[in-house]
Amino acid sequence: MAEKITTRRKILTTGATDGIGLALAKRLSAKHDLILTGRKPAHPDLPAGTIYVQADQSNPIACSVTILSALQNAGWNRLDNAILNAGTGYATGNGFDTPDIIRATLDVNLAANIALAHALFPLLTKAKGTLSFVGSVAHKGSPLFPAYAASKAGLDALARALRSEWKGRVSVQIIHPGPTDTDMQAKANYDPGKMRRIFIKPEIMAEMMEYAIAGQKSPVTLSFARRATFGFWKGREL
Repeated sequence: MAEKITTRRKILTTGATDGIGLALAKRLSAKHDLILTGRKPAHPDLPAGTIYVQADQSNPIACSVTILSALQNAGWNRLDNAILNAGTGYATGNGFDTPDIIRATLDVNLAANIALAHALFPLLTKAKGTLSFVGSVAHKGSPLFPAYAASKAGLDALARALRSEWKGRVSVQIIHPGPTDTDMQAKANYDPGKMRRIFIKPEIMAEMMEYAIAGQKSPVTLSFARRATFGFWKGREL
């Protein structure tokens, strides 16, 4: 059987220093050219050969300017895939988020992604590329994470609107991962207890996300049920 030939694509992934973003970067780095971003300094586990730029989405405009400059400095005049994965969340026990938490959550999860989508549109258009927003199953509502759920609901609406507006020029999709076994829960001051045992491993979630991105459908929910039938629906790679 002839060996499959994969064309190297130019891919931007935000939130790549840990969790799903890091696992996805490791999957894609052998086959594609990657520029990775994150709020923190470069992680020692980032794949070799990738370009990393530190960009904090809590300042949406400055973040989009920094990332766009990094793409230009790398000589990228087109973009095949932009995977906007960075996110933050905070747990609350009473359903009331503080004003600071609301501001931070909406800036990182929604406003920065709006700014980035607009900044990246010309590069994506040149390649007829794919813009992939990473949402959450919490977009339908989550009592412990009200501001987080609201931000992901807004992101879902944004993806639906841009998918219609940019049809034929840029493929837009939103992927909603289910509970994943990362350190996000600890950062959010939330202990899932025994439920963590059934959380999806980030490596498995990254594999499912790769196939979902390649398929370009939207919206896509990557839940426990999806994992159970994964062997039947997978088949595309970036």
